[in-house]
Amino acid sequence: MERLLIKGAQLVTMNAQEEILDADIRVQDGRIVEIGPNLLPDPSEKVIDAAGRTIIPGFVQTHIHLCQTLFRGKGDDLELLDWLRKRIWPLEAAHDEESIYYSAMLGLGELIRSGTTTIVDMETVRHTDAAFRAMAESGIRALSGKVMMDEKGEEIPPVLQEDTGQSLQESVDLLEKWNGHDGGRLRYAFCPRFVVSCTEPLLTEVRDLSAKYNVMVHTHASENPGEIEIVQARTGYRNIVYLDRIGLANERLILAHCIWLDDEEKRILRERGVHVSHCPSSNLKLASGIADTPGLLHSHVSVSLGADGAPCNNNLDMFNEMRLAALIQKPAHGPTAMDAKTVFRMATIGGARAVGMAKEIGSLEVGKRADLAILNLNDFHTFPSYDVDPISRIVYSATRADVETTIIDGRIVMENGILRTIDKAVVLKESDRSIKRLLSRTSLA
Repeated sequence: MERLLIKGAQLVTMNAQEEILDADIRVQDGRIVEIGPNLLPDPSEKVIDAAGRTIIPGFVQTHIHLCQTLFRGKGDDLELLDWLRKRIWPLEAAHDEESIYYSAMLGLGELIRSGTTTIVDMETVRHTDAAFRAMAESGIRALSGKVMMDEKGEEIPPVLQEDTGQSLQESVDLLEKWNGHDGGRLRYAFCPRFVVSCTEPLLTEVRDLSAKYNVMVHTHASENPGEIEIVQARTGYRNIVYLDRIGLANERLILAHCIWLDDEEKRILRERGVHVSHCPSSNLKLASGIADTPGLLHSHVSVSLGADGAPCNNNLDMFNEMRLAALIQKPAHGPTAMDAKTVFRMATIGGARAVGMAKEIGSLEVGKRADLAILNLNDFHTFPSYDVDPISRIVYSATRADVETTIIDGRIVMENGILRTIDKAVVLKESDRSIKRLLSRTSLA
């Protein structure tokens, strides 16, 4: 493992005091071991000259679908349920092991290039082992799992309609193989897609398995009014109330979206310690709505950020998510409703808390894992820099092109814009080959 000394940077620490420091960082055995000015290099260390650069904690994205990266541009201008039924489910059903691998690699290259170091990912029904192989090779820190879909329905492709017992067994098999891989860099999460596509026996067993293995559950909820109508017709309850009644609403649950909530559901989220992943780009593109993120935060609900999937967003860029998360709330709630620091907190230490790793990642502190990104903010779109809050520059002005170097677990996975763990030319070529093959298996070609 590399021993690193990063010198001369401005550090946006996101520690308890949210200090901004001019200092060096020393990294050994994957952890930050020293922060301070004018640290002297050791001959065994690789020295990175970061003078004039800004170092931030790596972004933590709490809702991603790597299996959908190949579908970028294939689900435009549709609302959620039509998007799933007409485009996404047919394409997921067409996936093979190779296409899952390259879909994951395509997304992982984009994520690492834009400074994301940790993801919470949801795969499709089959071939999830190939996605884990891609994550292992790329160096990303991840929670991931196969999607679970055992509810039958005419609009769900047969290959995505699972047997309950088989879905559970395959999930456990993947957990036992990958959970804790590479010193805990990869972890497993149970991923029932959403209440619409899951039976109650499956969901209650997921509840018990999550407790048994002490792992997270990652699913969707209250994204779209039509979804809520289906859940109410089937169960008699709204999404969050139903999840609470069957015992799934707890601190191990990550819920993507949570746009259409009533007061009782907000209370449940707060009291049970459920984590919400806010996905503003996806929510806007699918015309799902705008989550009451300021209200949730004011109520002390755990809220973090995610890009969702490439076909409902078209990129996996945390800079876009931060900027949108701040801007879309201001017309309704006022200019200070979502300030830059609040949004940046959601993208870093807030995401770390959501995945249960706030003591390990999410801030630049001695003893924490060395997950960080080095930004070059010396350009037209980020100047002037004099007397401007660095976090404002990052949230409102910076772009993913400003990320120069990404380090995960003390390992340089991208340096000066060049990926070390992913062969870009191969991934781009194989991605086109893969989507062409998938389209030929569907009526979408």
